[in-house]
Amino acid sequence: MLTENTSTGRNQQVLQFAQRLFNQQPDWVTFFREVLGIDGLARRTFASFDELTAFERSEEYAEVQRMLVKLREQKPTADADSEPTRVITVRLPKSMHEYLRTEAHDLRTSMNKLCISKLLQVIEQDMIPTEQTAPPKRRTTPEPSVASNDSTPAAGMPAASTLPMTPPKRETLPPQPQFTSVSTTGENGHYNFKGGF
Repeated sequence: MLTENTSTGRNQQVLQFAQRLFNQQPDWVTFFREVLGIDGLARRTFASFDELTAFERSEEYAEVQRMLVKLREQKPTADADSEPTRVITVRLPKSMHEYLRTEAHDLRTSMNKLCISKLLQVIEQDMIPTEQTAPPKRRTTPEPSVASNDSTPAAGMPAASTLPMTPPKRETLPPQPQFTSVSTTGENGHYNFKGGF
């Protein structure tokens, strides 16, 4: 019971912070970054995977999502440009692409906005196909490599001089496409086209 009350209190803490920020009417990118982003209050408050998952199932989280939608409906301000954007490439079947395009048309929105909306939603772990045997862990930052100046090997480990030296593998680049130039003359003049094969 104590754990549940503590969890509810922390849920309310995040929600109250989100409400104060929402009342300032920031752009949605700032709101997301400060509340739900990798360094946002939610991840700082709920450090473990299980705690964060429980918060994402709460009514407080749903309310934060509703605030986020309202901010996304507003015209972006200049502050939204302060954070650089990133591009990801997602491979998907043609039929799925056509489905998304039709869904965006029916909802009178762009595919970009539709895909961002879908990415902002929480997906249950059992709905994500994976080959891992252990559940994925959320990490806020990559773990730095630890360098040691101690030349003494750990117990049971061979000294560095006795380890075989294996040269690093070279990365093999895929073959580059060959291009050919095709010239043709149209009604208004001469045009050059380059096509990859």
